[in-house]
Amino acid sequence: MTQEVLEYLTQAQVDQFYEDGYIRIPSFLSQEQVSSLLERSKVLLDEFCLEDHPLTKFTTSDKNHIGDDYFLDSGDKIRYFLEEDAIDENRQLTRDKTKAVNKIGHALHILDPIFRKATLENEKLKAVARDLKFHHDPVALQSMVIFKQPEIGGAVPEHNDSTFLYTSPPTALGFWIPLERCTPINGALSFLPGSHLTTPITKRFIRMPGGGTGFEQISSPALPKSDIDASAISLAEESASEENYILEPCEPGDLVLIHGSVLHKSERNTSSQTRYAYTFHMIDTPPYARYDEKNWLQPTPSMPFPKILDVPNETTRSIAAF
Repeated sequence: MTQEVLEYLTQAQVDQFYEDGYIRIPSFLSQEQVSSLLERSKVLLDEFCLEDHPLTKFTTSDKNHIGDDYFLDSGDKIRYFLEEDAIDENRQLTRDKTKAVNKIGHALHILDPIFRKATLENEKLKAVARDLKFHHDPVALQSMVIFKQPEIGGAVPEHNDSTFLYTSPPTALGFWIPLERCTPINGALSFLPGSHLTTPITKRFIRMPGGGTGFEQISSPALPKSDIDASAISLAEESASEENYILEPCEPGDLVLIHGSVLHKSERNTSSQTRYAYTFHMIDTPPYARYDEKNWLQPTPSMPFPKILDVPNETTRSIAAF
């Protein structure tokens, strides 16, 4: 494979990403940047007003996934979503509001100056996008702080991100940055290495015609052309058959790049510690990929999805996505 001049990533990191479907890059953000994002997250929690909040809970079950207007209209706003166990049968919080929020999203990267600086104005992040060559002309969407609250921070079951941010062809790429240490007991992520090569996208999360959200089944395209050799694909298939998940503990400021087709999950936070993390996604744009009106998260005329690169990548590496 031709070695290219890279700005931030090493060739070994790029190759590992395409083989495993994810990679952890240590110390991507400085301690000062992490502290700034963490403190801003706490300020946002303190500013959370319950008076006019619909008490929307964030759920991940396929049968009861979130889908009210407060959620669907959040693409150009900063909104608060509660943990399932934070509200009792009388619709009252069971704990202080700062310990009840599951996540804040979904336009932090645009509307909040601190998060915007870490995302759209981050030159290292742009260098990663150029080095990875996953997209031609990426845009950013769905930015969130996920809190994984102590003792009630719910498990997130096995999934891939392209199901929830679907493009044709699939181009979702996750950027996940822990703001606190992530451990086996407070909900660190786990990945199934190579599953992006073997697991097709079979459904997509959409706005239902009658309101709310649901899943629509999609046909599974054939295996894509890939820069990964046959032996790597064979190993990935073996890994998938054994459900050989790898737990990835992280330190504050690490960056985890997540291929939109790779299977991953996190367990419930059973500890007494929070697990704050900042995450957002990128997708490619026409004519390279189409993000349609069925998707739950929609841009608005006044706030389109912002571009990442000043100059698009001329070429991309084979994405190896379904």
